[in-house]
Amino acid sequence: MRRDHYGGLIVVSRISSFFSSKAGNFRSQFRLLCIASNSFTTTHTFSPLLRQCIDERWLPGIKTIQAQMLKYGFPIQLSGSKLVDVGLKCGEIGYAREVFDEMPERHIVTWNSLIAYFIKHRRSKEAVEVYRLMITSNVSPDEYTLSSVFKAFSDLGFEKEAQRSHGLAVVLGLEVSNVFVGSALVDMYVKFGKTREAKLVLDRVEEKDVVLITALIVGYSQKGEDAEAVKAFRSMLGEGVQPNEYTYASVLISCGNLKNVSNGKLIHGLMIKSGFDSALGSQTSLLTMYLRCGLVDDSLWIFKCIEYPNQVTWTSLISGLVLNGREEMALTEFRKMMRDSVKPNSFTLSSGLRGCSNLAMFEEGRQIHGIVTKYGFDRDKYAGSGLIDLYGKCGCSDMARSVFDGLNEVDVISVNTMMYSYAQNGLGREALELFERMMNLGLQANDVTVLSVLLACNNSGFVDEGCEFFESFRKGKVVLTNDHYACMVDMLGRAGRLDEAERLVNEVVNPDLVLWRTLLSACKIHRNVEMAERLKRKILEMAPGDEGALILMSNLYASTGKWNRVIEMKSDMRGMKLKKSPAMSWVDVDRETHTFMAGDLFSHPNSEQILETLEELIKKAKKVGYVEDKSCVFQDMEESAKERSLHQHSEKLAIAFAVWRNAGGSIRILKNLRVCVDCHSWIKIVSRVIKREIICRDSKRFHHFRDGSCSCRDYW
Repeated sequence: MRRDHYGGLIVVSRISSFFSSKAGNFRSQFRLLCIASNSFTTTHTFSPLLRQCIDERWLPGIKTIQAQMLKYGFPIQLSGSKLVDVGLKCGEIGYAREVFDEMPERHIVTWNSLIAYFIKHRRSKEAVEVYRLMITSNVSPDEYTLSSVFKAFSDLGFEKEAQRSHGLAVVLGLEVSNVFVGSALVDMYVKFGKTREAKLVLDRVEEKDVVLITALIVGYSQKGEDAEAVKAFRSMLGEGVQPNEYTYASVLISCGNLKNVSNGKLIHGLMIKSGFDSALGSQTSLLTMYLRCGLVDDSLWIFKCIEYPNQVTWTSLISGLVLNGREEMALTEFRKMMRDSVKPNSFTLSSGLRGCSNLAMFEEGRQIHGIVTKYGFDRDKYAGSGLIDLYGKCGCSDMARSVFDGLNEVDVISVNTMMYSYAQNGLGREALELFERMMNLGLQANDVTVLSVLLACNNSGFVDEGCEFFESFRKGKVVLTNDHYACMVDMLGRAGRLDEAERLVNEVVNPDLVLWRTLLSACKIHRNVEMAERLKRKILEMAPGDEGALILMSNLYASTGKWNRVIEMKSDMRGMKLKKSPAMSWVDVDRETHTFMAGDLFSHPNSEQILETLEELIKKAKKVGYVEDKSCVFQDMEESAKERSLHQHSEKLAIAFAVWRNAGGSIRILKNLRVCVDCHSWIKIVSRVIKREIICRDSKRFHHFRDGSCSCRDYW
């Protein structure tokens, strides 16, 4: 075969015909084609072979072509650029980098291709290394280089190097003139949390587009600067830039965070007008916005309009319903999601678990725990925190700790959840030991940490330790809130240190009603009428007709036998049309939640069996020492009537029902108010009579009744 230009063309023609006919096996005949190509005299001769190697993703073939090109002395710059491109397209980055490093001269396109490949495959560190080599090689970056490498800087947190490259972009004139560079800069500063710098860049860009402004809105939304996000959206409309789906999605989240439903509805109208209301991302953001604004019905209407809700949409719905106190509905939707074969993520499962924990639905929560394990999220910190919260709020601190110890990563959220579980269950020493471990791990305490530590001391009677912790927290970095002060006031008040508690309230710049009511509640415990009346006047000055203060005062007067004052208080409450919230208890039996109200003896379908069981339990309790504590009755009535009133308390009815149903295992009661002294004494004795653990979660803490004693050691 002649080695001349025409001979080369003939061979190229034959190779092209071979590939177009797709005859035979490429790899088996590749060598024959390479032998036939000995007459090649131009790089164009190799193009069909290169294309086929790319299609086949066959590195040996590429290397063979490289050897042929080098053999015939083709310029390394030309062949190197092509081979780097081929290597990248075949996914052979090692080979591409090897060729790249051997090239004496590299075109800017080759540099950009290599940087873009690393960023696309989340290898930002290597992308930055190539960029540094490019700068030291005196190759000037262009808009494609900079827009790519800014993303790598933000991924790695290389803020100072990013600022130097920003300066280079200014020198090259690319910051204001190129919208791609501008958008990349805004996105980078947003990810650094520097929204001010991002806004300055945006203001300097000459021609703003939707991507540029949306990047800033997303940044504001993610940083919690929601008012600025809405402001940027308004400016965007004023400049005539049309929002896209991502713009609407981000600004709606900000409206939801601000609970600004009026702006949210206006944006909803713009979405409909622009035709973005049917996009799934926009619908999900609308759903989230309405839920965060408390408009559950509107959010459900949006959800019904979504033909195929995905994982994110289901998660937004379920978490939003839990946020609005619609736990039962949230769990119903969670079951529908599972029936529709939509795989939950850790946030979905965490929301479902939170719904179960709020309702103390232990068995339902255990079933979700099974799903968590099935999908491999049992060591995930989000799902794990949900499980810790569930078991903690169901009175199972040992199970909560088992989950905690199995987590892959321990963070401040999981530690706080575990500490709060210990605190609620009266395990103060365990909570404080965990706090010490948290400090040794170098985790930064936050406001929830402080509250958990103070609550642990409060519920366990560690008053002096609680005061020491409080003083150290006051000198620390965490800003103390009214909730922290309320916990301290409750701790001091229950210990009888009322004057100290009052001084602490007066130290708060703007003490709220909760603080004063907490102190008033302590006065009721210790029957300090004089201080209580002074506090009542202060509370009623702040909030005339405050229901909580009036009920506390009425109960205090009743417990001290001042029945005339009780009548006056109740008369005032009737005049203000105030009504005391009824005491209620819930018990979960066979995955069904049953509700009981104090004094309501006949509304339950099994009321006859419940009353028979209750009467039998009271008789057995009296045989081993139970005597009704009539000081818990805040009405002036006959002694026998007081006894009947005590027998009709909601937790007694709930326990009688659980005993009649003979539900196995522990009896778990959820109560909306604090358990009274009489019920506390009765339940202790009943736990010994029936030889079963009774767990009562009241409005403040857990009580674990077992063998005639309570975990609170009668301190509550």
